[in-house]
Amino acid sequence: MLSSPEILQKTSDNCVVKSSKTISSLFVLGILAGVYIAFASEGSNMAAFNLLANPSTFGLGKCLAGAIFPGGLMLVVLAGGELFTGNTMMLLPLATRRIKLTALLRNWLIVYIGNFVGSLFIAILIVNSGQLNSGSNLLGGMTIKIAATKCHLTFIEAFSLGILCNWLVCLAVWMAAGAENAVGKIFAIFFPIWLFITSGFEHSVANMYYISVGLLAKSNSVWLNSVTINPDMLNSLTWTNFFIANLIPVTLGNIVGGGIFVAMAYGFAYKNS
Repeated sequence: MLSSPEILQKTSDNCVVKSSKTISSLFVLGILAGVYIAFASEGSNMAAFNLLANPSTFGLGKCLAGAIFPGGLMLVVLAGGELFTGNTMMLLPLATRRIKLTALLRNWLIVYIGNFVGSLFIAILIVNSGQLNSGSNLLGGMTIKIAATKCHLTFIEAFSLGILCNWLVCLAVWMAAGAENAVGKIFAIFFPIWLFITSGFEHSVANMYYISVGLLAKSNSVWLNSVTINPDMLNSLTWTNFFIANLIPVTLGNIVGGGIFVAMAYGFAYKNS
């Protein structure tokens, strides 16, 4: 395991490399990362939907979903991908003037769009696969309910949950960078991600799947009628609300959580190491 100052240097170096990748490379790797996180999202929904539907087993359902979800970030880190939430740590080399603001914004924009394309692609496949008929259509209903719940958050709730989420996600990436073999990276990723999903925090790229698939599934009356959803909450599940009420505040929170509370905090703490 590398020391914290060594992880700091490695993370900064990795971010500098990210800043100089070609647009085509960033876009393809962004799509792949979006796909991997969407796989984790749909798999965690499948594992836990019946537990999440019951208030008495809700916490257990979140715990089970959390145990499945880390596979997504493992795929990104070990197989390769460009994930916006991890790339928020590019604030570190920006602060030390190793990269320019234009390079950072270029990376974030291309990767963010790629993540969305990959997530939406899996959402479309899942809706058309028949998977949401599972559990006598309850998976479809819970998929809609999860999306509606996310779109019903206030701005401050979504922003705060976004901070908490990416604080843990970037700690997972940070520790994985310090691990010198694949097994170490897997364990470094697993526990913080398990914690973030169990806690119910908000991840912008995961929500690109969770809310997109819910919006696509909403038109199926069989899935919609399989669960009870508050009418106001259901009405909030729109494409406009997806972006305004969830994606924007969660993304801003993710930038603060990962970019400031992980990358910048450690950069300040070890700047003279």
